[in-house]
Amino acid sequence: MQSTGKTVLLIDDDASHLKLYSLIVATAGFRALTALVTRNDVEIPDHEQIDVTLLDYRLGGTLSSADVASRIQSAYPACPIVVLSDMMWMPDDMKPYGAAFVRKGEPQQLLTTLAAIIDAQPTPPFSA
Repeated sequence: MQSTGKTVLLIDDDASHLKLYSLIVATAGFRALTALVTRNDVEIPDHEQIDVTLLDYRLGGTLSSADVASRIQSAYPACPIVVLSDMMWMPDDMKPYGAAFVRKGEPQQLLTTLAAIIDAQPTPPFSA
């Protein structure tokens, strides 16, 4: 499965997870951007074209994943959010934000989900 160079914003509170998931999505042809959640903040890039966000559900510190998802929607209203977790299903507090849910440890399902979400997005009109 190869993408068309679309950008995935990866958000997690663990730098090693960001590195791992960046490698997974980059290997599939996506452009990976990362944002590390610190104890009480996350810097979401605001001058990038983001096609989909991959957000870890369990975050340490004072920010919840719902807090981060709300910030993403403010910065990128049309950007779908894929929730990544070791839980079996989409957590209730993420249902208003999540376009999809993927369990950790399932990289092929993650890539299939990202590709499906990106393929479902409307293509912007051609401008000369």
